[in-house]
Amino acid sequence: MFQIEEELKKLPGKPGVYIMHGEKDEIIYVGKAVSLKNRVRQYFQSSRNKGVKIEQMVTHISRFEYIITDSELEALVLECNLIKEHRPKYNTMLKDDKTYPFIKVTVNEPYPRILFSRRMKKDKSKYFGPYTSAGAVKDVIELTRKLYQIRSCNRILPKDIGKERPCLYHHMGQCAAPCQGWISQEEYREHIDGLLRFLNGDFQGTVEDLTKKMMAASEAMNFEEAASLRDLIQSVKRIGERQKITGYHQEDKDIIAAAMDESEDLREQDAVVQVFFVRDGRLIGREHFFLHVAKGDTKGQVISSFLKQYYAGTPYIPKELMVQSEIEDAEVIEEWLSARRGQKVYIRVPKKGTKEKLMELAFENARMVLTKDRERIKREEGRTIGAVKEIEGWLNLKNIHRMEAFDISNISGFESVGSMVVYEKGHPKKSDYRKFRIKSVQGPNDYASMEEVLTRRFTHESNGEYDSFSRLPDLILMDGGRGQVNIARKVLEKLGLSIPVCGMVKDDHHRTRGVFFNNVEIPIDTSGEGFHLVTRIQDEAHRFAIEYHRSLRSKDQVKSILDDIPGIGETRRKALLRKFKSIEAIRDASLEELKNTESMNAASAIKVHAFFHPEKVE
Repeated sequence: MFQIEEELKKLPGKPGVYIMHGEKDEIIYVGKAVSLKNRVRQYFQSSRNKGVKIEQMVTHISRFEYIITDSELEALVLECNLIKEHRPKYNTMLKDDKTYPFIKVTVNEPYPRILFSRRMKKDKSKYFGPYTSAGAVKDVIELTRKLYQIRSCNRILPKDIGKERPCLYHHMGQCAAPCQGWISQEEYREHIDGLLRFLNGDFQGTVEDLTKKMMAASEAMNFEEAASLRDLIQSVKRIGERQKITGYHQEDKDIIAAAMDESEDLREQDAVVQVFFVRDGRLIGREHFFLHVAKGDTKGQVISSFLKQYYAGTPYIPKELMVQSEIEDAEVIEEWLSARRGQKVYIRVPKKGTKEKLMELAFENARMVLTKDRERIKREEGRTIGAVKEIEGWLNLKNIHRMEAFDISNISGFESVGSMVVYEKGHPKKSDYRKFRIKSVQGPNDYASMEEVLTRRFTHESNGEYDSFSRLPDLILMDGGRGQVNIARKVLEKLGLSIPVCGMVKDDHHRTRGVFFNNVEIPIDTSGEGFHLVTRIQDEAHRFAIEYHRSLRSKDQVKSILDDIPGIGETRRKALLRKFKSIEAIRDASLEELKNTESMNAASAIKVHAFFHPEKVE
């Protein structure tokens, strides 16, 4: 048995990382300390004002462990690794884990290439970025290959010169074909030098060169080439326009600001961190990040957590990080980032001038994103959780978490299948969807087919691990009224299960007008979110059943259906399929349309029509 008071006495006064475990032995918090003895004890001292997050967390700690390190810097690195691996509940956590693309120029090769890269390696190549949009990087690579005729192949040159034919890019005028020796290494290097100038921001020189070539092509009446060059000039200008000058000369820095949701009624908050990327004095892009934040965390704590998580994973670290608020462990984070970069990294809080203005802009962007996200979440909750609450109100039920809906699909009883779709908290849980191929029912009997599906679903034995059958629903939705509900209740009573069953009642136009529950039809507000959710679930069950049914209908299976019609041989089968294209169209055809089909006579048309519509046969 872990005795917290006894274990606190054993803590060393050394730097390290402490790990808090919850009731189920899961890791709920990871932190670092200059002195483990002093830091961990603070959590359990009743006299200290620990804040809402810490007070809440301490009530869930069942045990703790720690790892001693030689320095606070080593503790920081270990803390970052453990947080990323375990994603503890009470640590401020990034909601996503993004990597940013680079443009890589392999200048160490005799005939360099321009490539897309997610990682910045120490391989003597030149890297440009990181950029915030992978699509933009690919556009730039495609454009520069056209501009400078840079190869895109993986051939080893000059070793492989002349071994294979030139690729399609050469024939399109987008590669100078160094693989054939049709351009010297010196001339190709001139192309690469132009490419590097372009990537360093010298757009004007490129535009001037292209303009001269365009005018020369026009004078030579080579209008197709002139038009192509004109389009390239426009592309270069558009890229140049994206490079917003910030006023910093040849500097790399990230501008980092945070906006926090400070609603009083929230136990947990959301926060948005906005980062402006400045490279070579140009603002090349921006990105925002969502974080889960415990109530009581300060802006400095949020930014500190963000720095440790984000820069532990990004391949490029700029020389300077401009942050909105002072952070407690700035020095040790600077030391850590400097070691990763290989050069000194500075963390600064701008106080005045242009830098402060840019920080304010980053903060306004973060606040705007947070506001929009809050509104989006509110709308989404109305469509999901709010809709479930509305359904609970209709049925006078409480705590509906999981809903399951069922449907049957067949063509006149052939290849009958059933579907089960699952919604939890108003959201589809597609991993729990299941399909059933009807085994015991012959012919078009939806009630008997539904009885088989429900019996198989609720008598299925779990494999010991979580699967979609291991949890019972809080509500069953049937795609039909009294008849379907009674089938479901019959199955549940037979199996000794007590689960509410609700049917969806349709009007004459096959639109849901109400729900059938406890032998009563309940009218519903067809403009409410509850109605829209029920309709989505109903449509989803129908879609899932039809998709499964279609997947089973190969050409051989389609032919076998027509094979079962007496007196309809191969010639007439082919004629029907040529005219109507599908079994559904044959089933829906009128008797007159069948009679007017090639190779069909009145008697054979009647046989086909009667086969698909036995209820109309007197």
